[in-house]
Amino acid sequence: MLGKLPPLLSVRAFEAAARLGSFAKAAQELGTSAASVSYHVRQLEREIGVPLFQRLAQRVVLTEHGRAIAPEVTALFKSLSATFVSAVDAYESRLSLTTLPTFGASWLTPRLGRFRKAHGDIRVELDLSEAPRELGAGVFDAAVRNGHGKWAGLRATRLFASVFMPLCAPALKAAAKHIGDPRRKLDAPLLGRPDWWTRWYEALGMRVDLGGRFGTTLQAEYLDAAAAIAGQGVTIGSPILFADEIKAGRLVPAHDFVAPDGRAFWFVYPAALAKSRKIVAFRDWIVAEAEAAAASAMDAR
Repeated sequence: MLGKLPPLLSVRAFEAAARLGSFAKAAQELGTSAASVSYHVRQLEREIGVPLFQRLAQRVVLTEHGRAIAPEVTALFKSLSATFVSAVDAYESRLSLTTLPTFGASWLTPRLGRFRKAHGDIRVELDLSEAPRELGAGVFDAAVRNGHGKWAGLRATRLFASVFMPLCAPALKAAAKHIGDPRRKLDAPLLGRPDWWTRWYEALGMRVDLGGRFGTTLQAEYLDAAAAIAGQGVTIGSPILFADEIKAGRLVPAHDFVAPDGRAFWFVYPAALAKSRKIVAFRDWIVAEAEAAAASAMDAR
């Protein structure tokens, strides 16, 4: 009596040869040689102590014992294959994506319905995180990150440039009319990241001290935009990320100058997932959306 299962390679060789009636055909299916199939079948026969094939001059024929077990072995491999197919289908039907909070909340979420319409068999689970999440560890499949496109072990596809400009509610447009001249008094507080404001003024050719000009300090760019929409001040934000708010008239540019910071938003994923159906589908979709959004935002200006 066998104390353990015989080697899987040997069982697989037997199953293919029994089903196809030929060592040569089995070798072609398995991507190996007929000699290798013959060797593994011989190993199986030695392991179980039962002859499974009768070797004739130009062909092989199943023995009585071989004919008895071949259907069950084939059925087991079909079941095993179906199990793996089911697992792959389940994996490919769920895309776990992590993004920066403002990108996810202001730009991506309003567009996800279009992805769902085009790919109804893929469910997107969205995580918003300022800190980069680890990818490829079984939790997150892909991410949208901001940077220069270089992350070890990850493939990166560029979406659009990271740019910013002063934005405010229409009611504050007049109060912010001198925003481009830091020497002039501003009748509205500043919102948003001080370093972005500094970069914006530097891109205009000015070095300024903005101390004392800020109003409420908030944690994320989309919260600063919400405060600006509510008339609480002038924020610094991306005209691409907030294109919907600008188009709807909830925000207006307080100045026409758009400053780049040299970085961009990127769709990133582990190199091992480059051929994953869900990754390819989402990558192609988000790249098309990003190209359209960037072009529309620049045209609107």
